[in-house]
Amino acid sequence: MGAQLRVYKRRIRSVTATKKITKAMEMIAASRIVKAQRKVAASTPYATELTRAVTAVATGSNTNHPLTTEAQSPTRAAVLLITSDRGLAGGYSSNAIKQADRLTERLRGEGKEVDTYVVGRKGVAYYGFRERKVADAWTGFSDNPTYADAKQVAAPLIAAVQQDAADGGVDELHIVFTEFVSMMTQTPADDRMLPLSLEKAAEETGTKGEILPLFDFEPSAEDVLDALLPRYVESRVYNALLQAAASEHAARRRAMKSATDNAGELINSLSRLANAARQAEITQEISEIVGGASALADATAGSDK
Repeated sequence: MGAQLRVYKRRIRSVTATKKITKAMEMIAASRIVKAQRKVAASTPYATELTRAVTAVATGSNTNHPLTTEAQSPTRAAVLLITSDRGLAGGYSSNAIKQADRLTERLRGEGKEVDTYVVGRKGVAYYGFRERKVADAWTGFSDNPTYADAKQVAAPLIAAVQQDAADGGVDELHIVFTEFVSMMTQTPADDRMLPLSLEKAAEETGTKGEILPLFDFEPSAEDVLDALLPRYVESRVYNALLQAAASEHAARRRAMKSATDNAGELINSLSRLANAARQAEITQEISEIVGGASALADATAGSDK
């Protein structure tokens, strides 16, 4: 019984130490969610106004441009997948990867070749383990991205869009990330960044049905779109990175809270088992003492006779 009691006590100490770690990680993730939410809120107006400007240019001109004009028969597409650099976030990365796989299968079903770009070590490890080709990958900033990181990610995507599909470029640009809905809800989403759907852009910016003003473009509408293209892609990538970061912190907080609660329940269960083992040990010792005393009394009575 004594050995069993020592095992229970050792397990209780181990689980208690784990509980302290998960509780600390939960509190850290909770504090970072607020900062990430503020960054998302700060970046959204810029992205919205930039989309509004692109919509205005596209509506007021007949220029064919990769930013707003769909190819007649698209043959190649690029998919940017955003995952996390670290684990302990539940199904955050795996859900985003599954969404990217579904999007890739749909694009291939439409007869398009797909180039995959990955952000985050989890996505890189997933594709590397399965020996899937990745056009480019970035790691090290998934939980706290900056605009410089977004520019670094957007650069090869912009270059691919500006290049002809026959020369290795792409006709479409898609992004897969986890949208931050609330502290308890984060939804994997895929969105086509390019070419921009004017109807969807109008819904996002709240200008659907609104009569846009007429503009004169100097030197030309095409030059304006050329200038807006990198800014538009960078802003959309930055906003997606921020949403993904907020979602990652929320998912990690939820996972660590669940782990902390489970550790507490396990400690209670082990404590009950330890108490039962200690009680059984005490009972056995009392029985041995009583038995010894009884045997000694019988021996003494026998000697007196």
